[in-house]
Amino acid sequence: MTVLLNKGVLALALSTALVATPLALHPASAQQASAPAATVDIPYEEFTLPNGLRVVVHTDRKAPIVAVNIWYHVGSKDEPKGRTGFAHLFEHLMFNGSENHRGEYFEPFELVGATDQNGTTNTDRTNYFQNVPTTALDTALWMESDRMGHMLGAVDQKTLDEQRGVVQNEKRQSENQPYGQAWTKLMAALYPEGHPYHHGVIGSMADLDAASLEDVHQWFRAWYGPNNAVLVLAGDIDVETAREKVTKYFGDIPAGPDMAQPEVDVAKRPADTREVMEDRVPQARIYRAWNVAQTGTVDSDRLQLVANILGSSRTSRLERRLVHEEQLVDFISAFQSDSQLGSNFIVMANVKAGVEPERVEAIIEEELQRLITGGLTDEELEQSKTVFRSGFIRGLERIGGFGGKADALARCEIYTGNPGCFRERMQNIATATPADLQALAGKWLDEGSHTLVIVPGERTPLPEEPAVDPEPLAIPEVDPQYSTVPSTVDRSAGVPLPESFPELVFPDLQRATLSNGLQVILAERHTVPVVQFNLLMDGGYKADAAGGRELGTSSFAMGMLDDGAGEYDALGFAARAESLGASLSAGASLDGGSASLSALKDQLDPSLELFSQMLREPRFEQSEIDRVRASWIAGIQQEKANPNSAALRVLPPLLYGEGHAYAMPFSGSGTEESIAALTREDLVDYHRDWVRPEGATLVVVGDTTLDELVPMLERHLGDWRGEGEAPAPVEVEPVALPEGPRVFLIDQPGAVQANIFAGQLVPSTRSPDATEFELANTILGGQFSSRLNMNLREDKHWAYGAYSFASGAVGQRPWIAFSPVQIDRTADALGELQREISEFATGVAPPTVEETEKVRATEIRSLPGAYETSRSVASTIAGIVRYDRPDDYVFQRRDEIAGLTAQQLDAVVQRTLDPSALTWVVVGDLGEIEVPVRELQLGEVQVLDADGRPVSAD
Repeated sequence: MTVLLNKGVLALALSTALVATPLALHPASAQQASAPAATVDIPYEEFTLPNGLRVVVHTDRKAPIVAVNIWYHVGSKDEPKGRTGFAHLFEHLMFNGSENHRGEYFEPFELVGATDQNGTTNTDRTNYFQNVPTTALDTALWMESDRMGHMLGAVDQKTLDEQRGVVQNEKRQSENQPYGQAWTKLMAALYPEGHPYHHGVIGSMADLDAASLEDVHQWFRAWYGPNNAVLVLAGDIDVETAREKVTKYFGDIPAGPDMAQPEVDVAKRPADTREVMEDRVPQARIYRAWNVAQTGTVDSDRLQLVANILGSSRTSRLERRLVHEEQLVDFISAFQSDSQLGSNFIVMANVKAGVEPERVEAIIEEELQRLITGGLTDEELEQSKTVFRSGFIRGLERIGGFGGKADALARCEIYTGNPGCFRERMQNIATATPADLQALAGKWLDEGSHTLVIVPGERTPLPEEPAVDPEPLAIPEVDPQYSTVPSTVDRSAGVPLPESFPELVFPDLQRATLSNGLQVILAERHTVPVVQFNLLMDGGYKADAAGGRELGTSSFAMGMLDDGAGEYDALGFAARAESLGASLSAGASLDGGSASLSALKDQLDPSLELFSQMLREPRFEQSEIDRVRASWIAGIQQEKANPNSAALRVLPPLLYGEGHAYAMPFSGSGTEESIAALTREDLVDYHRDWVRPEGATLVVVGDTTLDELVPMLERHLGDWRGEGEAPAPVEVEPVALPEGPRVFLIDQPGAVQANIFAGQLVPSTRSPDATEFELANTILGGQFSSRLNMNLREDKHWAYGAYSFASGAVGQRPWIAFSPVQIDRTADALGELQREISEFATGVAPPTVEETEKVRATEIRSLPGAYETSRSVASTIAGIVRYDRPDDYVFQRRDEIAGLTAQQLDAVVQRTLDPSALTWVVVGDLGEIEVPVRELQLGEVQVLDADGRPVSAD
């Protein structure tokens, strides 16, 4: 998968699943029973070009953007032995430019302000997608058609070698994670040698090394013709416009051969098998997997319900027994992974330290047999259907991106030939009976599973067979039924760029004040029948150290708000939420706490009632505190085992200094010692002090009005009052930068990559030049074509990616540059990062006029697509509240960006970044990295353990 910058991934929230399940199911109230359920659909039209390209069009005028999503019906299942990884390799090659656009594929899209752009490969298909402003649709169609019809001349040996190196680093990055070998082992065990799913999507190093230029060219000729593709256009588009433009850009591309798809082969296994492997992991993990019915079948659809009831929801049987009752696991899940030739039903569990995995395996089997022999209740089934339906409704808000409406239409067309197959899927779900699901579990889950248990120990690299010469690829003649239409496009003129762009539209912010003083901000969005609530409060991580509390108190207390409240215990609360199709959660960040609710329109009032109980009456039952504490500590151990999160645990204390309000692991999870020391009184005190309406703001975005909303809020929250005086706001003390660079190493024996981080404190998000600095950072490391990524990924191909970002904070905020690199290039990559940052920050290589114009265009032109979803609107409003911004901040920011110059960006960088004061953290195998890093003489070098404590020379 070609991964672009995802800043959210780096704000590593506690990964442990702090989930709950109910003891009893609660019937719907009379009010909710009588409320009409919202109808949901994805209307579409379709046509096919003479060359076989299938086109599906969905009109959604909520924003002036169009999702362009193209699926090629080729994946790793189509690769011959000896050439595994070809489909994924070609996904990367197709991002490297085409015959008429030499250079990075992302550059024109960055210029026009594309959002949600990426590409992925799986066993069955390869897809590419991007959302573009409506006026840039020609740009996107020109680019997609150029790499479909004019690609091979751009794939030379240099390009092949470059992207082969990138893919191999992606493989290293995946396998370098805890449990990173699991899926390779599972697929090899579940499918016999010769089955198309036996090998992994990313392929083997040996096969990638053996790939020749002619092999790659033949692969393209076989699979990437228009007759093997589906193009979906969704958003501000109609079918007449789509037909005209698609014909113009794609109509002259000749059809390719009609390559045969493999026959469906579920490969249901005759007997259960089991294996155990060691890895450098903090706790044992169990995977139990079955081969089940292929996608597009009634069985596959309804197995989603079985997974929900068995283990994927907060009300599931395995959650109840293993997480709550017997407390043998920290995490349990069951899910269905759909594929074309056959799907996988998987149960996964993280076993508590000291518990024998066999004991957990036995209970999984017991609960499964109880489902097969004893069936399930009507209440369980109805609740599962509600969860499924509410998830589908929420997904309809996004037109594009991974999993949006365009994806749903393309998936259906590729796998079933019917873009509307999701309707049949929803019908299959809606009409399922308890007897249907019981029979289904007995049919598919009775035997034939493979159990993989990964236990703590030493990691052994997985052996790879040497590459072999594959059988020649049989490419049939092109069917004469296909034809082309004359082209009117002069491709020698280059990619067309629009002369105008849609104006930014942001919803009006409507305000109200409840009788208790709680401020309410509403942004109406009537695109889907969902309403999002986010209550923003003070407190957060800074209230831990500053208030003399244990580190992690804020996160732990907020995280427990939905583990029982009011009349519901933890299990009952989860059941009530799922019966409403509501999603409730709470958490903390550096500068405050937040509590959220996503409610279906037809269940708004009862959902708000439950939200009110969560805020006002959390139970903090001691038994639940003890249960969550054990899983929380296990989550901290998982963070320490992961190279990225290990670095981000120790970096903030190094930057801010012990005792500072922000000197907390980046996830906010605290330490094992601090969480072990928490008492119920600590949690009650935090709730009393910081979860209160005084000074809080409730941000509401979605399908409602103030007239409808305020009476509900008054009924459920209007009489809420905080207890006692609110604590004084926490002052965040300024911190001086270190006098020189510092380098800290964390050992990860056996690592095949080193994860490099460089950090420095920069001014607050409230700083007057915050926007200038953010734009300058985009040039250095904030987007795919930024300097750091172009150097380490595209030029050197030592890394899968290299980026930088500054997270938001009221006080000084951390600026971080990072890159996972192949282990033998650690010192070289560190030196390159240091050079790039230093030259940028000292004016040796300042932002250029061209770079400034590009990032300015990217930022401004992406704004119409940036607020497509209620979540994105709510996040922006939260920033307005948290950082004391004006209501028209998005427009002021746009105008400020429009006037920025390269000189201004250079000035803000030079007064903000100090390359002589960087703090470096490198996680990797010390035996491989320590000596070369020390030889760089970048600064004082100190070895730390995973808790940030110095390790002696011994």
